[in-house]
Amino acid sequence: MKFSFRPVEGAFYDLFTSAALNLVKGTELLNELALPGVDVQSVSDRLTDVEHDSDQITHDLYKKINSTFITPFDRADIYSLGSQLDDVMDHLEAVGNLLYLYGLTELPSLPREMHELINVLDQQSKVTAEAMPRLRTMKDLEEYWIEVNRLENDGDRAYRMLLVRLFSGEYDALTVLKMKEVADELEAACDAFEHVANTVETIAVKES
Repeated sequence: MKFSFRPVEGAFYDLFTSAALNLVKGTELLNELALPGVDVQSVSDRLTDVEHDSDQITHDLYKKINSTFITPFDRADIYSLGSQLDDVMDHLEAVGNLLYLYGLTELPSLPREMHELINVLDQQSKVTAEAMPRLRTMKDLEEYWIEVNRLENDGDRAYRMLLVRLFSGEYDALTVLKMKEVADELEAACDAFEHVANTVETIAVKES
């Protein structure tokens, strides 16, 4: 039987779960962009609010690290996981803000591939939120990081097809530049979810 001298400090797991649930809120807001007559400024503003909540959660996590003598697992891994969850939210917020500030939603419709990328992010956020509570026991996590990596591959394919669409001549040059920046943020968010999953895998291996 394996014994652990590390404490079961529930606050860390609660903070990770809260951060991941905020990512679900973020991707659900981005999904609203596919709705007819959507108020893009409202979506952007609410994404900013969710991002501020995420910043507070990250701040609380860092304070908890600094005030806890013995942490449930490696301090550097706790810091890294918290930081990477916050990075995802930063990219999601950037997508909403850029779409609004660049006026891209005034187009007849956003490219289908852009919505496909957002759908991938939505799936990644949900499996991440489902996985965070399992850090308490470090059980049944492998399927999580495998699925996030699979989804990241789907995101890469959607991103490449989006680039093909952007450079097909369908849009004017200025619109292409604007949408390329949004596409890059979407792709970066997909990658950031994968970084979270890779860190969870590293933690699980260390603690097994």
